Amino acid sequence: MNDIDRREFGAGLSAFAALIAAGAFSASTTAQERPLHASSHDMPGAPASWRGREKIVFLIYPGFTALDMVGPHYMLTNLMGTTTQVVAKTMEPVRSDTGLMFSPSARFEDAFTEIDILCVPGGADGTLAAMRDEATVAFIRKAGGKARFVTSVCTGSILLGAAGLLDGYKATSHWITKPLLPIFGAVPADGRFVRDRNRITAEGVTAGLDFGLSLVAELRDRTYAEAVQLLAQYAPEPPFDAGEPERAPKAAMNMLEQMFAGFVRDMMQAGREAYVKSRKL
Repeated sequence: MNDIDRREFGAGLSAFAALIAAGAFSASTTAQERPLHASSHDMPGAPASWRGREKIVFLIYPGFTALDMVGPHYMLTNLMGTTTQVVAKTMEPVRSDTGLMFSPSARFEDAFTEIDILCVPGGADGTLAAMRDEATVAFIRKAGGKARFVTSVCTGSILLGAAGLLDGYKATSHWITKPLLPIFGAVPADGRFVRDRNRITAEGVTAGLDFGLSLVAELRDRTYAEAVQLLAQYAPEPPFDAGEPERAPKAAMNMLEQMFAGFVRDMMQAGREAYVKSRKL
């Protein structure tokens, strides 16, 4: 092992030690016990560049897909020095599309006035309902208009579009709803996640892990991000190779396309209506 390898290896170990020693496994703390998750990740010997003051807002709403939020939430809350809010319309518990319950830490009106990262998760019927809820769309429009990074996972990009935040931007979405993006003035683009200026949109569900980890690297550095990846032991080896439309069996594609045909029609109509309202504001 040469001197450069030793330095890189030592830096990686230090990053990993910092994350563990500083309480990266404290996810059991509830929102009621700690309304704001202020990351305590700290280590006296850590480079100054590893500490930040980012304020991160995760939107949740009834029927959202839990992993859309939880994936990037795990990655981004491992940034030393961050403060995170999980924001909803009210302080009532929010049920995800699979029945998991989440406790918000703030209402729309109590969200940070300065936001570094806004993350909007997707879903199916829950996302459709959120598009039709003027208060939710108005919050996304207001928060996204001042955020340093405006991000989404899965059909969350359709919510960004409905709020008028993707007009003229390259973007992606879940493969089922990606063809709807031009309704909002967005330009569909290929990629696990798509970055256009300060807009970062990820494909379906698990892609939130990738965009979150990538943003960790940008806001800190590669060594830090690799330590977070190792902490998460994020090394996917799925049992099947059917995770993208190009590789999925035709039977699986047909089943999902038929299952969501009505949903896509409803989302197309609701999206057009919401986008028109946003353009008038």
